Amino acid sequence: MTSDNIKLLDVVALTVNLPEQNLCRGQVGTVVEILADGKAFEVEFSDAEGQTYESLGLRPEQIIVLHFEPILFNSTPEIINA
Repeated sequence: MTSDNIKLLDVVALTVNLPEQNLCRGQVGTVVEILADGKAFEVEFSDAEGQTYESLGLRPEQIIVLHFEPILFNSTPEIINA
């Protein structure tokens, strides 16, 4: 995940376990601040009642943006060289 794709208020999920914060891969949070010119993001994790239980800075590779609508890709196929 590149930081170009992550925006303020995006819903994201952890891609890693963070046992020292009692967070595990797959937990869902919201980007509430863009840090270090987009090299890190403050992500807030809340329970079902909206109570924040953790808020911490994360690098782009530690999160993935969740999408709730279909994504339209451009019609030109992208060629990837391995």
